[in-house]
Amino acid sequence: MRSSIARRAAVFGSAALLLLGPITAVANAEPNEPGVSDQAAHLPVELAEALQHDLALTPDQFVSRSELAQKLAEFAAIARVQFPDSFAGVWLDDLGKGIVALADGRDKDAAREAAEKAGFEVKDVAQSEQALQGQLSALNTWLDSQPAEVADLVRGIAVDVVGNGVALTADPAAGIELPEFLKRTVVHTAAPLLVPPIVADLIPATGSATGDAALGGDAFGATSGNTGLRCSFGFNGTDGSGRTVNISAGHCDPNRAAAGTSNSSQVFPMVNNQTGPRVGYFAKSSFDGRDYSIINIDDNAKYRFENNSVRVPFNRSVNITGTADPIVGAPVCKAGSTTGFSCGVVTGVNRVAKVLDHTLDNGFTTNICVLQGDSGGPIVSGTLAVGITSASNVATSPLCEIAQAETVFGQEAPTQYATPINDILAANPGLKVRDY
Repeated sequence: MRSSIARRAAVFGSAALLLLGPITAVANAEPNEPGVSDQAAHLPVELAEALQHDLALTPDQFVSRSELAQKLAEFAAIARVQFPDSFAGVWLDDLGKGIVALADGRDKDAAREAAEKAGFEVKDVAQSEQALQGQLSALNTWLDSQPAEVADLVRGIAVDVVGNGVALTADPAAGIELPEFLKRTVVHTAAPLLVPPIVADLIPATGSATGDAALGGDAFGATSGNTGLRCSFGFNGTDGSGRTVNISAGHCDPNRAAAGTSNSSQVFPMVNNQTGPRVGYFAKSSFDGRDYSIINIDDNAKYRFENNSVRVPFNRSVNITGTADPIVGAPVCKAGSTTGFSCGVVTGVNRVAKVLDHTLDNGFTTNICVLQGDSGGPIVSGTLAVGITSASNVATSPLCEIAQAETVFGQEAPTQYATPINDILAANPGLKVRDY
């Protein structure tokens, strides 16, 4: 844990925009902007109800804030390179306004002009993103020098964009004492993140792979020998050779070492906890660095996965129109075979976290409740694919209502850890999410 967190967190913020272009106006999206209402009108009623219950947002607001978040992401990618001395991050505030943080620096006036011209609100902060990266690097170096009994109690580190600082998450009993030069680091305590598949005795059905369309959020069973796991399908897509695939979580594969071989784990759709005939196998599974899997769909079942949809099982779907980067404050909703649609906001990005004995990097977190069986399910913002469900701090709770009620008694609020879909696509050239 010590060396892996230190090495991986050091690359935060290292990506740069290679082809620079002018920063053009990208004014805040309004709910009545052309195209927004059309998309919102096609969101399923189950998702609209989750948005109202969890975020008090209308479908129009959900779609427009999603679009605004991506305009912020585009602005940040350019500003990070053109205004390195002052740029300090972006986020959506509680009212859905786009915020650009700027610190004092030689390029601050130009950065402010560009941000305001683009329609964003500027917030003055003490430290630039580069300065925060320097603090994170110092924290990495210190952690790498500590004995295992100290460093292994660290569960995650990240830059806190809204707080304009560096945050460290540790075991509640850790009692970590940071050196003087790291005193500005904010230390949080947290329960361990757990992966939420369901271990089950699965008896695969035999026969032809006929059936209805398979969508993101539907349940599947994965088997290898006597081991069975129940998870949720993620985004349907195609790989570099045009083969039909589904993109889900790597920890849903009970035999990751055999992925892509003749001994790879098999995949079966599930309805009411009953498995149907096989539809595919794990071609690739990762649970280090990134938590994702690529499920190759058998030729006789691919027609079921040739769609771009996400749903609560047996209900209307959301049709995916593209992919998006996670932005702090952006509204997101997940679909899972256990808890269906539930919504929240992105609470952190570029996070390194310890999940069981694995270290995952560049993930993002939300305040959505995720339970066993939701693993691998899709996360959307508006009609854009954002990520894949990986882990949760309340995975073993019997109900989300119980997990949320326990916060009144001092328990942690639900936290979902997720893998960005664009990271998965970048790691697998030619892999695409269906968006038509």
